[in-house]
Amino acid sequence: KHAYSDNENMELMDRFEKEEIPLTVATIDMDWHWTDLKKEFRIKANGWTGYSWNTELFKDYKSFLKNLQNRNLKVTLNLHPAEGIRYFEDMYDEVAKAVGIDPKTKEDVKFSCKNDDFWNAYFDKVHKPYEKVGVDFWWIDWQQGKKSDIEGLDPLLALNHYHFLDNAENGELPLILSRYAGLGSHRYPLGFSGDTAINYKVLNFQPYFTANAANAAYFWWSHDIGGHHFGYKDDELYLRWIEFGVFAPILRLHSTSNDLLGKEPWKYRRDVYLSAKKWLNFRHRLIPYIFTMDYRSHKNGAPLCEPMYYAYPNEESAFNVPNEYFFGSELIAIPITSKTSKKTNMSSANAWIPKGTYTDIFTLQKYHGPMNVTLNRELYDIPVLAKEGAIIPLSNDKGNSSSNPKALELWVFNGKGSFTLYEDNGKTDFEKHNVKTKIINEFDEKNGKLKLTVKAPFGDGEVIPKERKYKITFKEIESASINSNKEYKLYNKSTPLSIEVDFSSGDTEIELTNIKLIKKPDYKERVINSMSRWQERTTKKTAYYKPFKNAQTKEELIKALKSSKLPKDVKNLLFEQLITD
Repeated sequence: KHAYSDNENMELMDRFEKEEIPLTVATIDMDWHWTDLKKEFRIKANGWTGYSWNTELFKDYKSFLKNLQNRNLKVTLNLHPAEGIRYFEDMYDEVAKAVGIDPKTKEDVKFSCKNDDFWNAYFDKVHKPYEKVGVDFWWIDWQQGKKSDIEGLDPLLALNHYHFLDNAENGELPLILSRYAGLGSHRYPLGFSGDTAINYKVLNFQPYFTANAANAAYFWWSHDIGGHHFGYKDDELYLRWIEFGVFAPILRLHSTSNDLLGKEPWKYRRDVYLSAKKWLNFRHRLIPYIFTMDYRSHKNGAPLCEPMYYAYPNEESAFNVPNEYFFGSELIAIPITSKTSKKTNMSSANAWIPKGTYTDIFTLQKYHGPMNVTLNRELYDIPVLAKEGAIIPLSNDKGNSSSNPKALELWVFNGKGSFTLYEDNGKTDFEKHNVKTKIINEFDEKNGKLKLTVKAPFGDGEVIPKERKYKITFKEIESASINSNKEYKLYNKSTPLSIEVDFSSGDTEIELTNIKLIKKPDYKERVINSMSRWQERTTKKTAYYKPFKNAQTKEELIKALKSSKLPKDVKNLLFEQLITD
């Protein structure tokens, strides 16, 4: 929001820690280097390009970087390389000599794509020294056109290519953050989609944009969650944007340099602030699932966010839900990008449910497809649907660590399915140092039985933390008789049914019988609850309720609804409640 000093930055990190909001990356924008060149060096030049730390803001940048890393944070710095290396930069003398320029001349070392000496100096003299003391990757923010000194070569594509290769030299998995440089850019994730205005129109475009980028093989978009600039203050819009961000490839809070546009959750009204905390924590918990899907992308070319028409190319309805997408192999995400209805205090999203049964992982509403339906949710939720038998691995670790979790939880949904959890060492030799854990879910609804088999982890067991705690939560089950070939611990008769069991070695088999499903309100109660939400005069509401009052069965309630002249928002809400289990 403004040019932070080192102390301000640490105070901000302390606040996030106090709030128990996990972070994984600290992004330092362009003010890490000198930007006011007229003031500092008495020269008339733009301050976008820079490579020397602003010592007024960062007294000891090495200590600053080390402090961030000690908090389990990765660090990226913003770059605008177009102006090359100028005489006032700390490393100018070394770079000038490397490209054959006498430093006494103070001649600019121009950015050059065709000069090998420049590229070698660019990395060896400018960037690598910073990488050695704590910069993990670079945010390449090229905005100066597509021409270079090599005809037909976009300089951004060259920068992305070389920075990506350079980032892998230390044996870590390579990563950059950069603007899109055209077809082929999918080889160098992550993408930065640029500055966005703070309004619903932009939010509504981003789910569609993100999923359909898969058509250019570009899977890993990063947006300014909450918007970047302009627009207007809207707490509801902010929370809806975060909810989308949780089910986007990258969740990155960011805004322009304006004290009034901070994206910190505590700068919004209390209910929004608390919900944002919940969502940001859930995103951190999703790391094992997203990392497994990342590996799936690597092996199979399958996007994390996949348009519905990929799996259903012959279904017209799959093309008519632009903001709905598969989020990995197990989930369908349907971000809400519209304002709350004044009649129901809910927002809605149009959805298409494919053939089969899908369960909302938060509300446990169950949908039987194929069907087109309007989904309604309060401000604090969005529809996220799990396929039958879905298994979702989550981290239960506290803090900022993004390592393979010491405490792992599995969310298990009724049905038949399987999931193979993937974990590795986070290095370029990950193909040799990874482990896969296959989980098989067999739910026999007719006989009220469920069998969960966790196969022995296969591969390099060293990548799994020692003494890992395993928790299994059967999301739709209230209670059951449990039979297991491993010792287990019941979580205080909690709802849903949860157990702790160690399946780090050998196959684990857990059988549930005498299953009692979590009870949901009956259909008459759902009608009463939904119509009670309606913001209207009591006499009017009572009159509209009369056709429903004597109806008892689901069919009678639906018949009453079809003949009703209720407002559209209320009618959609009632319809959804009556067609779900």
